[in-house]
Amino acid sequence: MSSVKAQFLFDFGSPNAYMCHKVIRAIEARTGVRFEYVPILLGGLFKLTNNRSPAEAFAGIPNKQAYDRLEMTRFIAKHCLNQFKRNPFFPVNTLKIMRGACAAQKLGCFEHYVEVVFAAMWEQEKNMAMDDAILATLNDAGLDGEALVAASQDADVKARLLENTQSAHDRGAFGSPTFFIGDEIFFGKDRLREIEDEIVRAKTT
Repeated sequence: MSSVKAQFLFDFGSPNAYMCHKVIRAIEARTGVRFEYVPILLGGLFKLTNNRSPAEAFAGIPNKQAYDRLEMTRFIAKHCLNQFKRNPFFPVNTLKIMRGACAAQKLGCFEHYVEVVFAAMWEQEKNMAMDDAILATLNDAGLDGEALVAASQDADVKARLLENTQSAHDRGAFGSPTFFIGDEIFFGKDRLREIEDEIVRAKTT
């Protein structure tokens, strides 16, 4: 097994994190390196870094917004992400579902939870800030929604999300998706080629 440490810091509220999630498996297959998924709270990271979302930061720059949409369209076409839909409730407050991700780690159903919630956000157009939507989505997918929601309120679960977010900031992160290959930081879906190159380089050194 490879000793290269690859981490994917994500928040379900980021469409670019969803897109990276859909492409990561192919990188894992080519490199033999599995990514560790690390839940963070994007809103908390923005506060720590004094960052703003692209929608807010570039609200007065129509050409930049148009280019970002074009770049996303190209990425979707390149990677055949045909199930992607723009969530009509965006931006979504993700505190509950990110705590839920940490709860899913605790309860041993993390990978299934990640697949279900990313799909709910960016394929099924659900408002995953709402308690009823969260519970129904998890139960419909065969997860124990009640147990996950209850565990998401545990003090250790809340602390883990805060610690993950603080650690991300301390290591240089400012948004989602962020990747670390060893100690090397990469940001955004447009760095996936460089991320794969770094994995390959790290495996040979």
